[in-house]
Amino acid sequence: MSEPKLSRRTLLRGFGTAMALPWLEAMATPSPLIAGLRPAAPTAPVRMAFLYVPNGMHMPDWKPAGPDTSLEVPKILKPVAEFQDQMTVLSGLSLHGAKALGDGGGDHARSVAAFLTGAHPKKTFGSNIRNGKSVDQVAAEKIGHLTRLPSLELGTEASAPAGRCDTGYSCLYTSNISWRTETSPLAKEIDPAAVFERLFGSTNETENQQALAKRERRRKSILDFVREDAKALNRQLGNSDQRKLDEYLYAVREIERRLNSTDRLEVPEVDVPDFPRPEGVPASYEEHVKLLFDMMTLAFQTDLTRVISFMYTNAGSNRSYRNLGISDGHHNLSHHGNVLAKQEKISKINEYHVSLFHQLLTKLSQVQEGDGTLLDNCMILYGSGIADGNAHHHENLPIALFGKGGGTVRGNQHLRVRPGTPLTNLYVSMLDRVGASVESFSDSNGRIDGLE
Repeated sequence: MSEPKLSRRTLLRGFGTAMALPWLEAMATPSPLIAGLRPAAPTAPVRMAFLYVPNGMHMPDWKPAGPDTSLEVPKILKPVAEFQDQMTVLSGLSLHGAKALGDGGGDHARSVAAFLTGAHPKKTFGSNIRNGKSVDQVAAEKIGHLTRLPSLELGTEASAPAGRCDTGYSCLYTSNISWRTETSPLAKEIDPAAVFERLFGSTNETENQQALAKRERRRKSILDFVREDAKALNRQLGNSDQRKLDEYLYAVREIERRLNSTDRLEVPEVDVPDFPRPEGVPASYEEHVKLLFDMMTLAFQTDLTRVISFMYTNAGSNRSYRNLGISDGHHNLSHHGNVLAKQEKISKINEYHVSLFHQLLTKLSQVQEGDGTLLDNCMILYGSGIADGNAHHHENLPIALFGKGGGTVRGNQHLRVRPGTPLTNLYVSMLDRVGASVESFSDSNGRIDGLE
């Protein structure tokens, strides 16, 4: 079989800069010619991301109506209704590890800790934490060698290094969904500028810092450092790939502009021992989320990683959403006591989170890959480890999967699984599709039928 014209590890290089490229047709291994048949279209890699939303969901506005598998987009998901053909809503999934199992209170901590691990975290706020390995890290272990970054962990609130949260659970549980081992959570990066440098900076840290300082002094773009490499590469590419490269470089420049113009926020101190006070995040929560979603798009587009996790906030977030006319704290509202006015506010917050998600789906859908889009080659799981926040239920979770998984996920369906089916069954099915198959994961007892 012929070799690809361009290595997928090709970088645009400059002082302190090593920019990965988007997936280009020139990177695909040509298919062998068969008499009378056209060669198959180049195959792009499949990526996976996990998006966690806090405090559960107002389930009456989440669950699709109708008795069959056809998808009638529910109220909360209306902001992304245009992506209905890429949407699979799953009903009946359960997170057994998030249940009390004799440990009493702490459902928010357990729902985060168990979300990607399926494990039941040890109730402690000391150093003897114990949880489980998360599905994203199973994937990173198996396919992470194929990319510059095995995985990427993002969020809007920093991961706590210690402290006591949620009725005796360590703050490590409430602020991390990604766990490398059962005792090692992976802290999130919350600053979009830091993510940008991680994606496009040199692996030489000294050179990287010097280049960053030089760019800041001279107000230069990262693209100025790789201009000659980009021109040389462009001359080697076909028309389609030239267009993709131009669009990609424009997107990078636009994100830089936003990073440089965004109002910055000094994050206030919180009542947790030794909690780090991050600097440089956008003052606007909405802009913060959207910038991080743009970083996710670039990371997938350039194949710098194929595995990403993202937390809208940490567990039990009591953020108010004054931009929605809601001054009440989110967590307080989630304990609505069946008060209609509070339920309506919870639903409005849930819908707002989905409206921000629209940014990510839009950007992924605008990147062409072969005969499809980047979104076609993704699986983006959106949901929570709690169903109704008032009751702290961990059955029939609000879970939706977006993207076609490289043609292995049908979309446009409401998939009803047997009640009590482990959420980890879905994870096993997702691992299959990114080339990281396992016999089982955590408490899984099978795979999800009907995704295709």
